Amino acid sequence: MNSETIEALEGKIGYTFRDRSLLVLALTHTSFANEAHSGHLGSNERLEFLGDAVLELVSSDFFYREKPKLSEGELTKLRASFVCEPALAYCAEQIPLPPYLLLGRGEEMTGGRLRPSIVSDAMEAVIGAIYLDGGLTPARAYIDRFILNDIEGKRYFYDAKTILQEEIQKDKDAVLSYELRGEEGPEHLKRFTVAALRDGVPLAEGEGSSKKEAEQRAAYAALLALGIAEGGTCT
Repeated sequence: MNSETIEALEGKIGYTFRDRSLLVLALTHTSFANEAHSGHLGSNERLEFLGDAVLELVSSDFFYREKPKLSEGELTKLRASFVCEPALAYCAEQIPLPPYLLLGRGEEMTGGRLRPSIVSDAMEAVIGAIYLDGGLTPARAYIDRFILNDIEGKRYFYDAKTILQEEIQKDKDAVLSYELRGEEGPEHLKRFTVAALRDGVPLAEGEGSSKKEAEQRAAYAALLALGIAEGGTCT
């Protein structure tokens, strides 16, 4: 990874590394490390472990202060919706982080650059790298900027299926369902289109790299269409 590429990414994440090797390491998937014969020590696994802990601390502190009326259980549920794999993958895509990932040839060919587990791990690894390089303050700034922003909008996005289900169930006779409307692309790069329906009537459609993601996006689109959620960073 050349210096121009690193500088471009630093500009996007809003942090300049003193030790740029930490950023490169944070972007290095095990498949790339294995092909380079550097093993797990040459991948982002350890930084992901550290970043996960930093993210838990910062997000816990944030929600404790921002949501003083929530119980411990409610805080745990809220935090989980923001630091789970799909949520972190979504946030990473907004930077965008995936184009900068270092993947092995096999992983690249099978769509690893778009795989939520790989992308979310890299997101946490970057947090770990920033923490090691500059401490908690810049790590917190990165988390606040890309993960803990637009809290209400993201809550509707991340919990769209649950919120839509609760809304539909206000009418005890109403039934919410999801219907696959289409799929395209090669096996390792499938794109699915799913519709959210109330009593068989389409509310909205969503697309995603998995049926689960497409359902979530369809549910969120339905919330927007029904006026329950307002468009934010998740549209």
